[in-house]
Amino acid sequence: MTYGGHQGGHRPPPPGRRPPRGPRQQQQAQMMPVPGSNRARQAARPPQPTRVAPRPPQPPPPGDRKPSSGGGPRRRRASFPKVLLSLVLVFVLLLGAVWLYLEFSINRIDALPDDYEGRPAAAEGTNWLLVGSDSREGLDEDRMAELSTGDAGGRRTDTIMLVHIPDNDTKPTLLSLPRDSRVEIPGHGVNKINAAFAFGGAPLLTKTVEQATGLRIDHYAEIGFGGFAEVVDAIGGVEMDIPQEMRDTKTGIVIPEGRQTLDGAQALGFVRMRYSEATPRSDLDRVANQRKFIGALANEIASPATLLNPFDVFPLLGAVPDALTLDTDDNLHHLVGLAWAMRGIGDGGVVTTTVPVTSASAETWDPAKSETLFEALRTDSPIPEEILME
Repeated sequence: MTYGGHQGGHRPPPPGRRPPRGPRQQQQAQMMPVPGSNRARQAARPPQPTRVAPRPPQPPPPGDRKPSSGGGPRRRRASFPKVLLSLVLVFVLLLGAVWLYLEFSINRIDALPDDYEGRPAAAEGTNWLLVGSDSREGLDEDRMAELSTGDAGGRRTDTIMLVHIPDNDTKPTLLSLPRDSRVEIPGHGVNKINAAFAFGGAPLLTKTVEQATGLRIDHYAEIGFGGFAEVVDAIGGVEMDIPQEMRDTKTGIVIPEGRQTLDGAQALGFVRMRYSEATPRSDLDRVANQRKFIGALANEIASPATLLNPFDVFPLLGAVPDALTLDTDDNLHHLVGLAWAMRGIGDGGVVTTTVPVTSASAETWDPAKSETLFEALRTDSPIPEEILME
């Protein structure tokens, strides 16, 4: 059957059938993405706009930098406490080592007498007996000549001082006992007070001072000729203002007038000198000069220029153990307490005086004035101005 009367014409497709395809074009073979694969997911994504990588932030100029408030690394700040703690620990260990060295290196003797009948009872405050020995022990001939010590044998004392440290706010007292003072020496009768040291050493001298003053001695410290000079030299000398030239006619020592730094030998000559036009009161001028020098020495040792200078501190630490002798029951903290109490000598924070005497020879104590002085020390009371001596 034909449609439209045309033979051989195009016949329409029967119902339900697709029209024939045109000529097949050559296409490149392409694999279909597997469902669930990365390619399938990428194919399903819509095209993304091209992104340009941001430029890294440039650091601001040095002058415009601000401290960061973020949580960035703070290595320097975080390590500072550790460094500080390490330094503190090192300092504490060094201080402990020095303390132990001094504690076990200082010479000690049994200087305080055992309790005896009639010994003064303990009263207010604390009492130290300070002694300057003229012992030449440990000095060779050259050193003795340098220090002008002479060649006397035995052990005597040129310096006898009593330090009273009160328990209240009364000023501490540095009291000189003239070496020629005639007192009762237990077992030896009446003699010059320094003879007690020659007769029986530190214990007899301590007992003699206790009996003469009525004050119980709690601590003892002694320094010899050589040790004294070594301590002065260790800190580079002590500055003093000498009001007039001092020329000792006995030893030949000369100390010029004016402000100057005394070395060990000059300092020893200064505290011992009494045969000079500059010391017309003999022993009274000598003990006054001794107190002045102790004040200058204490200020020099306590000054930052000394304590912060290792070239002064370490020689000083090396000289102290050989220079000092303490009682067997005394410890380093007792000595530190003494030094702390004496720090005010130069500025009037410590009362400095001599036992009242009746003449320039300083052989006899004034009984009324001296008893008033000792009673003030026993009771931690201020010493009346009228009994103080230069």
